[in-house]
Amino acid sequence: MFTSPSREFPFSTQDFDKIRKMIYDYAGIALAPGKEDMVYGRLARRLRALGLSSFGDYLHRIESGDTREFELFTNSLTTNLTSFFRESHHFPALIDQLRVQRERGGTLQLWCSASSTGEEAWSMAISACEAFDTLTPPVQITATDLDTHVLETGRTGIYSADDVEKLDPARVRRFFVRQSDGRYQIRPELKSLVTFRQLNLIAPSWIVRGPFDAIFCRNVMIYFDKPTQARILQRFAPLLKPDGLLFVGHSENLYHSADLFKLRGKTIYQLASAGR
Repeated sequence: MFTSPSREFPFSTQDFDKIRKMIYDYAGIALAPGKEDMVYGRLARRLRALGLSSFGDYLHRIESGDTREFELFTNSLTTNLTSFFRESHHFPALIDQLRVQRERGGTLQLWCSASSTGEEAWSMAISACEAFDTLTPPVQITATDLDTHVLETGRTGIYSADDVEKLDPARVRRFFVRQSDGRYQIRPELKSLVTFRQLNLIAPSWIVRGPFDAIFCRNVMIYFDKPTQARILQRFAPLLKPDGLLFVGHSENLYHSADLFKLRGKTIYQLASAGR
């Protein structure tokens, strides 16, 4: 038993193991054995909201087919740390990629595959505007995430002053509209560039089709085990254009998928077949 006198609800090893299996089977998220306190803290809020007295009762409710609660269970266990222009070295590379690709004409397609609360997708949109020096570049961005709550935040596109404080003031003036309450909203022109949709990266089928000029999948692979990572990367490869780029997080590498991708720059990959 993990239950201690300071805990409000009984929380057993069996409860934790069941939760680990449920989130792994559904979302591919591999919770380490040391994550008991995190899981307890995040899900205890759901027990309070529902007026339940034990994790056993809560898990029984989910297993009995409460789809809305299973959605909230999933949302509770996903991690959504993000910010505008996080890992900033990626965005000049994206701008360069877009400028090269625009010579071919047509609409450029980008996929933000773990968009969280939207800052990454909007950073991609801002970069597209800067690449073409217009608020209406020929770019469409598909932004997806498993968590329905953060998708709504991204779709709304309203952020606190703290969220935008590290941005260049010129960028804030150009791409945001200050609200009467002191928050900042993404300009309507940018909102037309991005579509937010729910997507589970380990689902048997995806709503995205490609081919994409660039895919961002940053700081999400670290939550998957190696076999799950390999399966996702196998599905990414045919969705990239022959000269498309895959952007990953600072602590991620694709050495175990060298048959699919090769390093192009700092945490930037291209298809292994590119340039052959």
